[in-house]
Amino acid sequence: MPNFMLMEPTNQTFQELIGNGVRYKVPRFQRDYAWKQEHWEELWADIETLEEEHYHYMGYVVLQRKGQHDFEVIDGQQRLVTLSLIVLAAMRQIKLLIELNQEQEANKKRLDALYDRFIGSLNTISLRVDNKLSLNRNNSQNFKYICSNLDAPNRRGLTLTNKLLHKAFQFYTNKSMGDSGSQVAKFIEKLTSGMIFTKIVVQDELNAYKVFETLNARGVQLSTPDLLKNYIFSVVTKNNDVIDETLNELDENWSVVVSQLGEANFTDFIRYHHNFQQKLVTKKELFSSIIKMANTPESAYAYLNSLDKYAPIYASLLNPNDEWWSDLDEVKYREAKKFLEGLRLFNIKQPLTIFMAAFSKFTAEEFIKIIKYLYVLSIRYNVICHHSPNEQEKTYNQIAIKIYEGDYKRASHIKNGEEFKKLYPDDKTFSNAFEFHKMPSRQSSKKIRFLLSEIEIFLGNQTDYLKTTLEHICPYRPEQHWDEYFGEGVNDIQDRLGNVILLEKDELKRSNFTDKKKFYSKTSFNLAKKIAEYDDWNLQNLNNYQLWLSEQAIKVWEVKKI
Repeated sequence: MPNFMLMEPTNQTFQELIGNGVRYKVPRFQRDYAWKQEHWEELWADIETLEEEHYHYMGYVVLQRKGQHDFEVIDGQQRLVTLSLIVLAAMRQIKLLIELNQEQEANKKRLDALYDRFIGSLNTISLRVDNKLSLNRNNSQNFKYICSNLDAPNRRGLTLTNKLLHKAFQFYTNKSMGDSGSQVAKFIEKLTSGMIFTKIVVQDELNAYKVFETLNARGVQLSTPDLLKNYIFSVVTKNNDVIDETLNELDENWSVVVSQLGEANFTDFIRYHHNFQQKLVTKKELFSSIIKMANTPESAYAYLNSLDKYAPIYASLLNPNDEWWSDLDEVKYREAKKFLEGLRLFNIKQPLTIFMAAFSKFTAEEFIKIIKYLYVLSIRYNVICHHSPNEQEKTYNQIAIKIYEGDYKRASHIKNGEEFKKLYPDDKTFSNAFEFHKMPSRQSSKKIRFLLSEIEIFLGNQTDYLKTTLEHICPYRPEQHWDEYFGEGVNDIQDRLGNVILLEKDELKRSNFTDKKKFYSKTSFNLAKKIAEYDDWNLQNLNNYQLWLSEQAIKVWEVKKI
């Protein structure tokens, strides 16, 4: 965990943050201004609370020091820009008062002072503002125009981001901030002294990434994709030989990558993408490893192309029902969906690094085989035996690199390799873990139904787990007569896999076992029929049944040896 004391964390008002001699620059390749009306309305509602509460917390702003008074805005630009637009909208109201000959001298002085404190110095020759806050390459000129003219003309051909910039300014110019220059100035004072940020200053991109990872782990979502994009794009353009058309294309491709994955999945994607090409790294080591891997324009460009290639594969591996699959030969890949659905249900992502490596290297038939093998391994290793995912990830990294480098060319190479054998729990280990396995049925009903439906299918009953309900043989909250069968242990067996079966509808509720048996024997579900063979439902029979169930599980989730 990074030492925040080295990163200068301080609480500052917007006035303290920007109303001094420092300058802030949004990096050239950071995302464009993107806030929309719901964000503007929400922020205005927060501003209105200042009348009573005096302060409003705006969250973290992460800055990278570039000089004694110069900083890049690594995270927080949407809030900083929007607050600046509110100040500019208020200043426009003072400008209109000057044009209406209301307290001209006083209001001109107010306007000059506000420019100097919050916006920047006005060049007396060009009458353009030398901004305190400079935006990225796509927003810079339009923001400068608003700053210099306190106006946002409706120009033709504006990009979406600059339309948003203009509309935000217009949205706030329509708000009432006071009827006189002094009232408007008082509003600006209240606004800028009431909005509080936690400022973190870092010295380089690596420290910035550590801050992002730490804060994201604490639930503070900072934009990791923006940070990585700015670094990679700065390397690509290091020699100043990339034309704008190429940059725009790269920018669009990046946006497509992020939109396909969503920011929540982005960090996992770049780590799994990294780990089938390079030695395994943790999340903390990821950014520094990428910096070493993509440290020239050529290698950075290749990295961007690789992300563009693998992002749709990763996104579709996460979602077996993604339309991307239908663009492939769906018949060939159809069988993979069931295994991917199981992995998604249990939130098992470690195999994805192998799947990404294998997709472009294996035939469809071999690709499906490796998905099946790792699905089976995951049920044994992760779901039932609860073995170490850290050891698993190290081993998967070794397998993935061998696929990527061409050492493993078929699924059989993987399942017969030493890495796979080392992880694969043998039948005895798996059976022992399954025999007394519990899963919290209230929280994990869908997962249990999935597992039981797999056994039902193996026994010849085609079952859709989504169209079943989970039946507790001994009820989840048993009445007193069940004590005769289980004694004091009656509350310890409800979540045993041997105490639950599948039914189409939950009609039995708290029926006694005799009545349940009659119903079970007439259903189409093989596990229910098996339970109906027992005279009583007690601990001995539950243990016998779950032992039998574990024997079926060995056959259901099995990778056969050659």
